[in-house]
Amino acid sequence: MIIIDSHCHAGLGDGLTGGWDTRAPLRAYEQQCRRSGIGLSVLFSCFHSDYLLANRVVAAVVRRQPARYCGYAFVHPQRDRLRMEELVGEAVEEHGFVGIKLHQYDGQISREVCDMARKYSLPVLYDVMGRIWAVDVLANEYPDINFIIPHLGSFADDWRAQENFLYRLSAFPNIYTDTSGVRRLDLLQRAIRMAGASKILFGTDAPFLDAEYELMKVRLMRLAGDDFGSVVSGNWLRLTAVARSRRPAVVAGRGE
Repeated sequence: MIIIDSHCHAGLGDGLTGGWDTRAPLRAYEQQCRRSGIGLSVLFSCFHSDYLLANRVVAAVVRRQPARYCGYAFVHPQRDRLRMEELVGEAVEEHGFVGIKLHQYDGQISREVCDMARKYSLPVLYDVMGRIWAVDVLANEYPDINFIIPHLGSFADDWRAQENFLYRLSAFPNIYTDTSGVRRLDLLQRAIRMAGASKILFGTDAPFLDAEYELMKVRLMRLAGDDFGSVVSGNWLRLTAVARSRRPAVVAGRGE
């Protein structure tokens, strides 16, 4: 069974305020993957002022190792609003990317982003930064789009936001989450009990977080075999099945 990291950054940013917008090197991360058994990683840029260029840098990494990496198109919902079709179209049609990534830090998600996700049957990885109420609107307005809300809704360890998110995760069939950066193992275990293993994806938020540690959290939950397989690979494979069918056969269908 392949283990898939559904949340990993790569490339260079140009903000220069911290790792998240400066650089995301993969050398140490790749060593962590070899030691822990992570066989496929989903890459997207760190923060950047021009995501068209940043996505091309990630695409070059994916192109060199297409069996090892997949890509998501990072978009800025406001700054890219006049070129969203160009940006996502290039990412999917030329680079073989299989999802969209955006962050509330850059701005609130837009209809234009969701329309692109619908057009190409892409999951949307959207960090809401604790703004849990946004999940209700997205789930109801776009029931045919799968939204992955990372970190149980808050990377900032805001347990109130994470607690509130658990109910959304359970209630809405198109809302998913990932394990990256979640400090409280008991909340991940509650997410499994409330929403089921089919709603949770393994992710690391590498290279900013340690991939071996992030995978150990999932192992420590002592999930049954089928549930463990769903979290570390099956759920991501299912959510990206249509998008991956456009990619080379070496990736499309691997592990299914």
